[in-house]
Amino acid sequence: MYKEERTNDTIAAVATPPGTGGVAIVRVSGPEAEAVLNRSFRRGGGASGPWESHRLSFGKILRGQEIVDEGMAVLMRAPKSYTREDVAELYCHGGTAVTRMVLEAVLLAGARPAAPGEFTRRAFENGRIDLAQAEAVMRLVGAQGEAQARAARRQLEGAVSHGIVEVRQKLTEMLSQIAACTDFPDEIDEAPAAANLIAQGRALCAQLRAACDPSRARVLETGLDVVLVGRPNVGKSSLLNALLGEERAIVTADAGTTRDAVRGTLEIAGVRVNLTDTAGIRQTGSEAERIGVQRAKEAAERADLVLAVLDASRPLEADDEEILRQARQVRCVVVLNKCDLPRAQGMPQGMAVSARTGEGTDALRALLEETARSAQSGSALLTQARHIDAAQRAAGALEEMVAAIEKGVPLDFAAVDATAALRALGEITGEDAEQSVIDAVFAHFCVGK
Repeated sequence: MYKEERTNDTIAAVATPPGTGGVAIVRVSGPEAEAVLNRSFRRGGGASGPWESHRLSFGKILRGQEIVDEGMAVLMRAPKSYTREDVAELYCHGGTAVTRMVLEAVLLAGARPAAPGEFTRRAFENGRIDLAQAEAVMRLVGAQGEAQARAARRQLEGAVSHGIVEVRQKLTEMLSQIAACTDFPDEIDEAPAAANLIAQGRALCAQLRAACDPSRARVLETGLDVVLVGRPNVGKSSLLNALLGEERAIVTADAGTTRDAVRGTLEIAGVRVNLTDTAGIRQTGSEAERIGVQRAKEAAERADLVLAVLDASRPLEADDEEILRQARQVRCVVVLNKCDLPRAQGMPQGMAVSARTGEGTDALRALLEETARSAQSGSALLTQARHIDAAQRAAGALEEMVAAIEKGVPLDFAAVDATAALRALGEITGEDAEQSVIDAVFAHFCVGK
């Protein structure tokens, strides 16, 4: 319905972020793009006639007969454009009022406002990109770290699509083998054919499982979670501020200042690192502090890395021992803070730092960098939740196909599972995606993209 009802319209939207800037871009796409451009832009030097494709022109931007700005404009003729339609872009001054007037100018000239993601959706509907590449556009726009941006760029360039297409081709060949066995039972020996299908099914299943990396996907999407735990007044808040390079957490001499999680974010080795300072862990009668302690423990259980912070200048207490015991159940690094003071006896091995002087914080940042690099390492192809879900469903269908053939089920029945795997993978690139899936993908886009 989308293609029949909406792609004959000519659409327009501001393609740059809202706010004040040097330049803003208003994008127009559709069969009337050139006509809209002629009505809203007067080329300098008296130029007239058809526009030369992909050539910038200077002139005046008109809202009706009113000149609202001067700037540049370009027409990109189909199919060599973002949407594979005629696309016009007007480059104006980036003030909020000016940008709004320029958009009004092209709407007055015959375009309609674009829906969120409609430009990219037209690129998908017109076959310039597939659904995985369309998703990569918004991943690239919203990337909050270099690693996430690199993954999105590879996806946009077709790395995911090429891998999925390759597996789908092999599945299609398997279905052809099954069809041949079913159609020509007197000419094809089913036993060796079944053995071959079992081997192929196992190999493709292993390939799909290896392509999925849910842990890396989560780190790319939301960042590496690092949680600081320790009893009150060991310097967790000071250490958080030292790592962030800003006064994010309140620091006082009073124990128990932090009652709830305090978060800060930085980028290390291209990965977003989410640092969380938690309430001091100790036995307490305060209801508010007790809730904070429980939240601290829950945050530590979910973390990718826990920094168990001790006050190296004071002997270990029962709360310290309990913190270390619980921390051993997750990936943990012991941090001995206040190393600028004389060290107490009985301290465990750990990284010596001083949040006050900065001593040792470079080594701690190096550790975080090593952890971030490790979290983004690996060659898994799929790092997006929707893709991983579809690939895992395809792998599950292949496992069922192999099990069915091994039990002696006729091959034409096994073809049902192979077809299910084929369709699941088609959801990734869009060939077999339901309209609701496609709508959900583009619902997350911003206007103008």
